[in-house]
Amino acid sequence: MINALRSVLFNIYYIVWTLLMGVVYLPLLVVLPKRAFTSMVRIWLNGLIGGARVLVGIRWRIEGKENLPQGACIVVSKHQSAWETLFFHILLADPVYVLKKELLSIPLVGWYMRKTGMIAIDRKAGASALRGMLKQADTVLAENHQIVIFPEGTRVMPGDQQPWQPGVGALYGRFGDRIPVVPVALNSGLVWPRNSFVKTPGEVVVRVLPPMPVGLDKRAFVEQVRQTIETATDELCGIARD
Repeated sequence: MINALRSVLFNIYYIVWTLLMGVVYLPLLVVLPKRAFTSMVRIWLNGLIGGARVLVGIRWRIEGKENLPQGACIVVSKHQSAWETLFFHILLADPVYVLKKELLSIPLVGWYMRKTGMIAIDRKAGASALRGMLKQADTVLAENHQIVIFPEGTRVMPGDQQPWQPGVGALYGRFGDRIPVVPVALNSGLVWPRNSFVKTPGEVVVRVLPPMPVGLDKRAFVEQVRQTIETATDELCGIARD
C-alpha cells in the first residue's frame, strides 16, 4: 500500500515536472544550439531521477566507472526499465540513443529527442534502416558523443532474455576497430519493473564492464558481448542459471 501511494505521488510529479519543463523549454528549442539545449534537458532528467529517489526511494550506484573512456564510445546496455533511459544522460557526458522512429512523434518529448540528435531507426525498413543508422552514427561519433544502444530493442524483466537486434553488430563492424565498445549490466527492473505502475524502494546498480576487444568478427563479438552482459546482469539480479 505504501509503495503504491509513493508511486502515485511520483507519477504525478513526473507528469507535472515534464509538462512544466516541456513548456518552459519550448522557446529554447528554437534559439539554443543542440549542445546547449542538451545541457538544459539534463536538468529535467536529473529532476526525474532525483524525484524517484526522494518519493519512491530508488537509489543508485555505479560500479566500474573507470571503464568508461573519455570522448566517443558505444555503450551496449541491458534494458529492464525506463529508469536507465533517464540515467545515461547523467552517467555520460553527451549521450545519443539509438531508438525507435515512432518515439519522435511523442509531443514535446519527441521534439526534444529530435533537437538533441537521437538516432532514430525504422525497424520495418530492414537493411536500409541499418544503413541509415550507421550514417547517423558516423556524424554522432565524429562529434565526440557516446552512442547508447539497447540491443534487445525493448525492456525485459530480470531473468528474461530477448533476441538481439542486428544494430549492435553493425555498429561494431563499422566502428569497433577505432571506437571503444563498452558493455553495461544493471538491475533496474527489480525496483522499476517494465509496464508496472508500482515502483519499490531499493538500489539500482549500474555495472560498467571493460571495453570489448577489437578485431572480432561480428558474430563472435555479438556472442561474447551478450554473454558478458547477461552474466553480469544475472549476478546483479541474484539469478542463478544451470
